[in-house]
Amino acid sequence: MTDQLMEGNMHSRWDTEAVFELQMRLAGVGDGEPVEMGIDDAALLLDGMAFTEVMSVDFTFFQMVQWTSDFITGELRSHWTEDEWLAYVGR
Repeated sequence: MTDQLMEGNMHSRWDTEAVFELQMRLAGVGDGEPVEMGIDDAALLLDGMAFTEVMSVDFTFFQMVQWTSDFITGELRSHWTEDEWLAYVGR
């Protein structure tokens, strides 16, 4: 997603600063270290994965992308209730 932001090709609901801030936080984490994330961080990652999934539809490895996306989505969403997700999306 950041390459598209840099090229100016992306119209997004995400603030460029938020994208880079999350990327820097995640890049600075060592193996096995915990990462504190808010629902907004999780939503940003889920949007990025959805974009990757759509752009991978014609590739031979699309099913693996889909499986990975579904797994990570389930893991991220499990930290908040369905009501919290609905409230976040509805804001």
